[in-house]
Amino acid sequence: MDTVNTHEAKTHLSQLLERVANGEEIIIAKAGKPVARLTGFCAEDRDRTGGHWKGLVRIGDDFDEPLPDEISKAFATPE
Repeated sequence: MDTVNTHEAKTHLSQLLERVANGEEIIIAKAGKPVARLTGFCAEDRDRTGGHWKGLVRIGDDFDEPLPDEISKAFATPE
């Protein structure tokens, strides 16, 4: 993992991106202190499917019942 200063990062961004695309990780530092990490981006190219949480989440029978007054008042906007 290489560390570059902000000036170098601005000046050589395209070269840094090329390195990142080849699997490197670059740390960008300001005044010698790390402030950002430049890493590769892996876009998910698979179709999304539902049902991954099936059977793991339970919604109570009273989910859509009105809230108690003290809770409703806490969320009310002042007039």
